[in-house]
Amino acid sequence: MSSYDSDSDSGSPSPQEHAVPSIINPGKPISASYTYHSPLPTAPGPYILGVDEAGRGPVLGPMVYGVAFCPEAWKDDLDNLGFADSKTLSHEKRTGLLNILSGRSEHMGWSVRVLCPQAISSGMLRIPPINLNKQAQEATVLLIREVLDRGITLSEVYVDALGPTKGHEAFLSNLFPGINFTVEAKADSKYKIVSAASIAAKVTRDACLEEWVWEEAESSSEDAVWSSRVGSGYPGDPKTKAWLEGALDKTFGFPGLVRFSWATVKVILERDGHPVKWVDEGQAHLIQAFEAGTGRDKNRCHIARDLGIKSVGSL
Repeated sequence: MSSYDSDSDSGSPSPQEHAVPSIINPGKPISASYTYHSPLPTAPGPYILGVDEAGRGPVLGPMVYGVAFCPEAWKDDLDNLGFADSKTLSHEKRTGLLNILSGRSEHMGWSVRVLCPQAISSGMLRIPPINLNKQAQEATVLLIREVLDRGITLSEVYVDALGPTKGHEAFLSNLFPGINFTVEAKADSKYKIVSAASIAAKVTRDACLEEWVWEEAESSSEDAVWSSRVGSGYPGDPKTKAWLEGALDKTFGFPGLVRFSWATVKVILERDGHPVKWVDEGQAHLIQAFEAGTGRDKNRCHIARDLGIKSVGSL
């Protein structure tokens, strides 16, 4: 049985029929992050699990973390299924491998965490910020924990990671004692179970981007612009650059597909958007009180007036 979690929903609706089962609500906007779980495999454990992501660098669309898992005793069979780093495969090959992954339900399971662009941006722009590394770590931990909570016993976990790996490996080992963690760069090309996870993540992200539904389109005349080809979503892609330039609303910015926290977007908004000055209510009250003073109270802050402070000596 498939399951679903949403940051804004506590229910568990079943995914609709779709070529990519992790697209849980085809034809509807993605405005909150969610988790999809495939049916649980039934073969006895312990299991090995791989972790990989798709969409870390793009300025458009979600970042998707994927896990795949199979019995430790099934490693040799896994090696013969054709899994490889998703970046080296064609779209058709990746789709076929996801079907294989889903079709081996006795021995294999998989899950994805779809981090919507709105959540990525709000995390990175808040004070203090939740940077992308932290968001990625939280997605990894959530997926591993939920696989364990579903009754799967894990003996080994392999994680594809960028940058320093030892600290991440130590963090996960401490959080999940009894599981042997291996965190390596390019793990998706070294371990087939990580390759399978990369397929789940990449196919899900591609489907999200290709079938993106514009929740803003109902109240906007810009639907024709937003529905044009967006390219790969990477800042260096000429098609993505052209789409960003054409999709900008000078007052309201971009639709929810765009990660507002990316430098590429900040530069465009700063250069071409209408400048807006924001003053919070507290600040506005102080300014008004300061300007409203008369006589001896003129140009004195409202705190000094309210406390009757006439000089520093009175303190």
